[in-house]
Amino acid sequence: MGGVVGKSESPETKLEAKMVEAMQHRASKGTTIKSFNSIILKFPKIDHTLRKCKAIFEQFDEDSNGAIDHEELKKCLHKLQVCFTEEEIEDLFKACDMNEDMGIKFNEFIVLLCLVYLLKDNATEFEAKSRMGVPNLEATFETLADAFVLLDKNKDGYVSKNEMVQAINESGERSSGPIATKRFEEMDWDKNGSVSFKEFLFAFTTWVGIEEVGDDDEHH
Repeated sequence: MGGVVGKSESPETKLEAKMVEAMQHRASKGTTIKSFNSIILKFPKIDHTLRKCKAIFEQFDEDSNGAIDHEELKKCLHKLQVCFTEEEIEDLFKACDMNEDMGIKFNEFIVLLCLVYLLKDNATEFEAKSRMGVPNLEATFETLADAFVLLDKNKDGYVSKNEMVQAINESGERSSGPIATKRFEEMDWDKNGSVSFKEFLFAFTTWVGIEEVGDDDEHH
């Protein structure tokens, strides 16, 4: 039992705190995205770029079992020359292994890359991205971060249901209430009434259909 810190409810608290900080920092700079509709219009382009990550994923999934395990993730980060501590790698792994099957699937890997991109906003990290060899990946991650900032009206690093309703209202959708509620429920994985950037990214990979890449049909 040792090593459990007081009131921390989630395993990724430290990482989550960093993430929230990163998003608040971005929010303070504002966003170039004007409406929720303009995000939807970018779906095809985002989808196209993210699918190109499949090659990176396969490269690091050394045993080709469709998931990246703990050791493979360590090698992956090492190869991208991103310096994370053991604890950060552990947090990252737990944060992105949403269904807790001890492996990072393709859509989880995309979320992981995006989190790495945002957390390590420095020179080595930029070099790392160029090694990934996916054009527009950086721009795509920027778009996703911008989209989150657009939704996060009060700039606290989380999106609430009211903020989601407000954003969709601004898009001028007639049935904005129900749409916003549905979208929000799709994002709020842990049902605690607020959506972190990580949850937002997972919902996004579902919306643009990333999850359908691959062969997990047998689970349905």
